[in-house]
Amino acid sequence: MVREDGKRNFALRESGGDESSVFSGNTPRQAALKAARRLEPGSSEDDAERVELRLREKGTDKVHIYDGWAWEETAPDDKPDWMPSEITEANVSKKGIEHLDE
Repeated sequence: MVREDGKRNFALRESGGDESSVFSGNTPRQAALKAARRLEPGSSEDDAERVELRLREKGTDKVHIYDGWAWEETAPDDKPDWMPSEITEANVSKKGIEHLDE
């Protein structure tokens, strides 16, 4: 379901079907990246643990499935004053879409 500002809401589904958090974005990937940033970061992108993220688009029966991972990285030199020197980066890879039978 699309909001007035064009964003859609995606609920993060746990393995038991519970929906713990809601992330918004123009695309499912944008919401998945936000969810991935909350994962426990690894020391580098190669060392980061891949975790399956299942995001149900609110108002539909679609579940977007991604592998997500996060890692710590040094902030860029032109960072704003409020930004810490170590930041969390994230990436996702789409695995597919499922439709709920519920």
